[in-house]
Amino acid sequence: MFSGMLFIFSPLVVGYLISISNNKRLATINTLTSNLIYLILALMGLSLAALDNLSGNLQTILTLTLTFFVFIGGCNLLALPFVDKYFPIKTEGKAQQFPLSSMFLESAKLLFVVCGGLIIGLFLPFDLSWVDTASEWILFLLLFFIGIQLRNSGLTLRQILLNKHGMILAVVMVGTSMIGGLLSALVLDMPIFQGLAMASGFGWYSLAGILMGDAFGPLYGGASLMLELLRELVALVLIPVLIGRKPCTAIGYAGATAMDFTLPIIQTTGGVKCVPIAIVSGFLLSILVPVLMLFFVSLAS
Repeated sequence: MFSGMLFIFSPLVVGYLISISNNKRLATINTLTSNLIYLILALMGLSLAALDNLSGNLQTILTLTLTFFVFIGGCNLLALPFVDKYFPIKTEGKAQQFPLSSMFLESAKLLFVVCGGLIIGLFLPFDLSWVDTASEWILFLLLFFIGIQLRNSGLTLRQILLNKHGMILAVVMVGTSMIGGLLSALVLDMPIFQGLAMASGFGWYSLAGILMGDAFGPLYGGASLMLELLRELVALVLIPVLIGRKPCTAIGYAGATAMDFTLPIIQTTGGVKCVPIAIVSGFLLSILVPVLMLFFVSLAS
């Protein structure tokens, strides 16, 4: 059980051991990681095309997505305001306008890639038996590059430990997401550990979709991708609305994306005081996505 987890997790660990100071090399790795994500999501679309009863499976994906979204998001939003109440922070109080349309489009690109793979698989009849094997090997390479990115993100252990708000937000997000995953699994009558694995994406839609797809097939991979993508899109709307009054709630709900994708809107609408909190919270959750997801996958196997 754990040997399989270690086998899949090892590229991430090896990558995390590599320190790179050359900015040009890091930029190349970032580009390669983005390209691999697009490639493996296109393969996910091909895998969906190979499923029998596609319309029924798409309905199942939608049911999984909405159930987990409601329970996980509900638990997150019930608990995060208490962080604002007992550990308040002050924002700069001068929210600025931010081009949300461009960020929505950026999020939608990954969904378009999956749909493109699905359309190709449906209308170009060719053997798809190689897709699962190819996806697994690309996943290993992707985890290796992600490990390098996390190691060279610029955060030291001291910076993480000294940022109380960031650590608290990460703990609250993990705890409430697990509760939401447990409730979703009970409602959907699915294995508990599988539900907890689904709840471990924390907004990192590309990696979550890929890991769940590799572990449980394209049905769950597609649902996980949609779940985390939906979280990010909702976060883009909630952050400008909430960050003035409940900054911890706004930053926490952004999940792992608070350190990268949603960071510009957090900084623009909440001010520079929110940036260290968002980076630490997002970094911790990003580290935990592959750790927790692969752990629960190993228990569900």
